[in-house]
Amino acid sequence: MPINHLRDDETTEQTVKTATIRRLICYLIPFKKEILITLFLMGLVLGIELLNPYFLKVAIDNYIAQKNFSGLLLLGSGMLLLKLIALYATRQRIKAMAQVTNQILLNIRQELYTHIQKLSFSFFDTRPIGKILARIIGDVNSLSDLFSNSVTSLIPDLAMVTAVIIIMFSMNFRLALAALVTLPFLILVLGSIQIFSHKRWQSYRKKVSTTNAFTHENFSGIRVVQSFTAEKMTCENFGTLLRKNMRAYLKAVYLTDFFWPTVEMSWGLATITVCWYGVQLLNTGTVTVGLLVAFIGYVSMFWHPIMNISNFYNNLITNLSGAERIFEILDLAPTIIDESTALTLPPIQGEIHFEQVTFAYDADEAVLKELNFTIKPGETIALVGPTGAGKTSIVNLISRFYEPQAGQILIDGYDLKEVTMESLRSQMAFVLQDTFLFSGTIKENLRYGKLDATNEEIVAAAKLVHAHDFIMKLPHGYETNLNERGSRLSFGERQQLAFARALLANPRILILDEATAGIDTHTERLVQQGIKELLKGRTSIVIAHRLSTIRDADRILVIDDGQILESGTHSELLLRQGLYYQLVNAQYHC
Repeated sequence: MPINHLRDDETTEQTVKTATIRRLICYLIPFKKEILITLFLMGLVLGIELLNPYFLKVAIDNYIAQKNFSGLLLLGSGMLLLKLIALYATRQRIKAMAQVTNQILLNIRQELYTHIQKLSFSFFDTRPIGKILARIIGDVNSLSDLFSNSVTSLIPDLAMVTAVIIIMFSMNFRLALAALVTLPFLILVLGSIQIFSHKRWQSYRKKVSTTNAFTHENFSGIRVVQSFTAEKMTCENFGTLLRKNMRAYLKAVYLTDFFWPTVEMSWGLATITVCWYGVQLLNTGTVTVGLLVAFIGYVSMFWHPIMNISNFYNNLITNLSGAERIFEILDLAPTIIDESTALTLPPIQGEIHFEQVTFAYDADEAVLKELNFTIKPGETIALVGPTGAGKTSIVNLISRFYEPQAGQILIDGYDLKEVTMESLRSQMAFVLQDTFLFSGTIKENLRYGKLDATNEEIVAAAKLVHAHDFIMKLPHGYETNLNERGSRLSFGERQQLAFARALLANPRILILDEATAGIDTHTERLVQQGIKELLKGRTSIVIAHRLSTIRDADRILVIDDGQILESGTHSELLLRQGLYYQLVNAQYHC
């Protein structure tokens, strides 16, 4: 089976890299104090390291040449003491920067997670969950070395290179030029590599994201996979994705691996050039042995940070694509937002009015067409019709998960666009066909309906929908831990918990979307009284095919092709012998 549904369809904008880097630097600003301490420690270590070659020159020219061993011992003791200070400062620097880096990653991940939760349903409609997880986990983790090395390595290395260049030119202008003779070649090669490397790493990250999405999707549907004995096919598809990952990774790595050999070759050629030219100058008496040895030490101190800078640049190219993918999500604005003038919706009675509402998920095809109807406060309305008629779209619009392209939706006379989403949704509750239960205890899952619910309120709600008895038969009662989605419970038991959760919320508007579709007849009889209690005094919208659920509705709206074809009670609609009559007959004859 092809895996086109998980192709690399993510679009990453080709942002200007300097803009991305500036945004990353902004995350360092709140830690100015810690970074200043780190910079001070790095400056201390840098100063000590810069003194080492000079001390070596003094040792050779002043003490070894003069056979002054006491002075040499004193100089060596001083160098050892400074080395110990440098080691301690380096350890403290690494510890401080590790704390900063981890806090920054925590902040970015929290910001990304919070932002994604605010995005509209249309965002989740077009992205598999696995790809979203790849952004939150993998892409954020890829920034760890980037933040850590930017302060602990890049800044001191740049300072080291600058200081060494000044020292070398002050010591001997001609030897300094010889030490830098291969630098233009290095810059040219690294610049050429960068142009292609960034695109290859972007491609690799997209493929990793696709693999994560495929893995998440298949393990979420493992029962379907095993039921249809599709393990071999999914393994083959997974292997195909892995091979694509490997090819993309190798293409990126083969190019990136040119960094190290290029730097090492430049370093080696520069050192040979300095040694050869230094010997010529030594023969003419222009330089001393100590100066030449010290200069070779400074050459090493110049090229070692150049190698570190090249490595940082390599990491930057490798991981910048991860940062771009993160910022791509952060730059996405929710399509549905509260207006700046939005009001807090006061406690409502529950009147719902649709006025000339037209809605489409895609611009090409309208799901609802100039829909008009009113639901009175406390009224129970059933929505029935063929699959795809637009029933779920209606409740999605009432919840403001989507917005209509035309028309108005009013609740108690308030336009939904003019009230805050929190004040709207806090007065609503949903029981869906696919009940989602989180990992955690039964009590914690029920408290999603009311976060401050007491134990007594939880038990009372469970008893009302006849869930208390089966809960108490579980090993730890209400403290029983559930697996993800409550897989240890039967479908009916999960639905009973969903009813209890909705009852705890005490909503003014209740939406039941095929809430009893998967419950057996015995369990349905148990929860019917609970459903009646749930519906009592609330505006309720019920989407269901079972007559037992909708027979007692105050009104039944028959939806087809995005329009209301019939409206009335169960008895009235049967007498008309229209679409509803046909649906009822089709159900009984199945």
